[in-house]
Amino acid sequence: MSMLTGLQIRAARNAIRWSASKLALKSGVALKTIQRIEANDGIPQSFTSTLNEIRRALESAGIEFIGTPDDGPGIRIHTIASRK
Repeated sequence: MSMLTGLQIRAARNAIRWSASKLALKSGVALKTIQRIEANDGIPQSFTSTLNEIRRALESAGIEFIGTPDDGPGIRIHTIASRK
């Protein structure tokens, strides 16, 4: 899995209208960790496993991460029947 940026995570969460608390619940990552990661627009200093858990939660809600941290990092939104 490629690295994510804090900006991508923040954008993805906002695109599906999840609060940071909901992302914490869905990913199993502590709220303070999510907030720390999102505060950095670039590649956050965090365990790869933590970023992978966040990625999995957002992808299961219809987010596709595109680009690389150095070249056009972004997201695509895909329709998912339930984003609960």
